[in-house]
Amino acid sequence: MAFFDVDGTLIDTTIVHYFIYYKLRRMPRWKACLWYPCFMGKCLAYLALDKFNRRLLNTIFYRNYAGLPVREIKSAAADCVRYISRSRWLGGAREKIQEHRDRGDRIVLVTGSLDFLMAPLAEELGGASVLAATLEEQGDRFTGRLVGEPVIAEEKRRKVLEFAAQNAIDLTQCHAYGDSSADLPMLEAVGFPHAVNPDRRLRAVARRCGWAIHDWLQCEGLS
Repeated sequence: MAFFDVDGTLIDTTIVHYFIYYKLRRMPRWKACLWYPCFMGKCLAYLALDKFNRRLLNTIFYRNYAGLPVREIKSAAADCVRYISRSRWLGGAREKIQEHRDRGDRIVLVTGSLDFLMAPLAEELGGASVLAATLEEQGDRFTGRLVGEPVIAEEKRRKVLEFAAQNAIDLTQCHAYGDSSADLPMLEAVGFPHAVNPDRRLRAVARRCGWAIHDWLQCEGLS
């Protein structure tokens, strides 16, 4: 298997990009012009929190989905991912995925982004498996709470170990790709870790351990 983080590893995106898409598509232009700069100011606080505690950031950020209609949001998932990712794929990402597919490796997306958003992306990549975050639903609305833990750090590792056990896969023969020190537990779980555009800590660990390091530039994606 080849396990891939998504945001920052395959595509130059964050969980914020997807939410902004949903909010703006549901607003008249005049209201969007007022909301967007205010939300960008709020994102400065999210950025600071991300550096301090990404797990807490994910928990707090997904509260923004509270009250949004489940059917409407999920039905727009494919359009959302297509729109957000079309010019944000990192050069080398698609090629590396295809390289693994050509070798017969199973592709698995392991991400803190939402499962219903990753489903159309997985389909686009030829039927990849998805280990992602799930939003709680109550009736026809999202509550803004996650089902289980945010899929970062040790939770990523736990999901990878569980998935490998369920599929009788030897992780020492598997690859994993991540861009952040938050991906370290997942990368350490496999025999062939890869650091993609790594942050300072991950780059230091990759160099010390002799892991593969990929510096992929943003490129024009497929529409």
